[in-house]
Amino acid sequence: MEKAARQQEQVLLHQSDTGFKPPLSSCSIHIDVIRVSPDDGGDDHHPHNQTLMKDSWLPITQSTHGNSFLAAFHIISSNLPFQALMLPVAFATLGWAWGSMCLSVAFVWQLYTIFLLLLLHESVPGVRHSRFLFLAMAAFGQRVGKLAALFPVMYLSGGSCVMLIITGGRTMQLFFNTICPEDSCHAHRLSGILWFLVFTSIAIFIAQLTPTLNSVASVSLVGAITAVTYCTLFWVLSLSKGSLASVSYTSPLSQPAGHDNSTVHNLFTIINSIGIIVLSFRGHNVMLEIQATLPSSPQKPSKDLMRKGVIISYAVIAMCVFPLAIAGFWAYGKQIPADGGMIRAFQQFHRHQVKEFTMGFLYLLITIHCLSSFQVYAMPVFDNLEMKYIKAKKKRCSRQVRTILRLLFGALTLFIAVTFPFLPKLVALLGGMTLVPVTYAYPCFMWVAIKKPPKGGTVWCFNVALGCLGLLFSVLLVASSIWTLVLHGLHANFFKP
Repeated sequence: MEKAARQQEQVLLHQSDTGFKPPLSSCSIHIDVIRVSPDDGGDDHHPHNQTLMKDSWLPITQSTHGNSFLAAFHIISSNLPFQALMLPVAFATLGWAWGSMCLSVAFVWQLYTIFLLLLLHESVPGVRHSRFLFLAMAAFGQRVGKLAALFPVMYLSGGSCVMLIITGGRTMQLFFNTICPEDSCHAHRLSGILWFLVFTSIAIFIAQLTPTLNSVASVSLVGAITAVTYCTLFWVLSLSKGSLASVSYTSPLSQPAGHDNSTVHNLFTIINSIGIIVLSFRGHNVMLEIQATLPSSPQKPSKDLMRKGVIISYAVIAMCVFPLAIAGFWAYGKQIPADGGMIRAFQQFHRHQVKEFTMGFLYLLITIHCLSSFQVYAMPVFDNLEMKYIKAKKKRCSRQVRTILRLLFGALTLFIAVTFPFLPKLVALLGGMTLVPVTYAYPCFMWVAIKKPPKGGTVWCFNVALGCLGLLFSVLLVASSIWTLVLHGLHANFFKP
């Protein structure tokens, strides 16, 4: 009985994105059928065996022995970003009431779209949509799905790794400078490029030790612990040090209109501040991949385990981001540095109050979290590279090939990080084009396209309206970011991290 149930589970697991027909299109999402080599064993002429073996060769779907807690570790590590330290900056513009309301709405909105993705993972009987891009192609058709989701998914995976290299490399440098001050320590100091290289080398070394997404679980556990720890330390230390003597909670938008405070200026400032809040929630592009690590069968679909993992992880995330935003704004008010947020505020206002060990410990925690998040965001790229290799060579990736592919990816991301070290200053522009639609719009439209609720009904209208609002804010955030860049300019320090 147990053996039969296991076989049934394997059939459902491996009928994944490797070959299915989109519900809204007559064309198939074409992935070449793999002819299994005789030395791999099994019936190499049976189509189902070929699909099953190919799916089991890929890093995302190779291991499906996860559980709710492992999924929660992945989600916390990837969805609780370093950008959460910027939330008090948004409150400095929006104020207590509007800041709290925008943060609450964004949290509930993105949590709702996560549950939509959770349900869409196995929306077609016998098929698991284990990759965001393929789900978009299933919902919108191959051509439209690729057009809408390919660049956002590429940026939110590979681009996030580049951002993590920049952030992690710089934080490692801050850690070294803290524990080894220049005036009392004469150790050789590395350049910014070398710190980027050190971070990337460690990240790729970890990637070589974790061939599948499920094997990253222990790394994600460390990342989740470090992320929760440094977020908690930041808001607890802010409360313990008390608010600044000259703290002010008056929004700069309340000043009389003038040359530097026009209506257009105020509007785009508000949009940018809401953008900080909106971009603090991420990870939707890897939610389906995380769910793919969970076991599933017709009797016990993966959505039940995933739902539990999401509830656990977002309860923890909520206990981090809300106190961080509120305590940070209470402590620093509108004096919170716009460039760096909480971490810069500690350097600026508590340099002599916080011990060097404490600051060094915070930097170390941020670095470890960046290394852990890198593994989750890089996995869809590794999966895609190996899929292309399998399609071309008609065989499984060997350990040597897998190593070379990951080294090449590390070299490419390092080159981009060194070439464009100013990318974090473009986070609002790039996030408006990628993260906002993937997080707040596309899941709503995909739900309508695949589930087909009655047109004009409550569910249909709600999801269409929510998706349109997401796309509208995406356009507004991009326009606001361009306006800000035109107004203040951009220091493009190419090859000078």
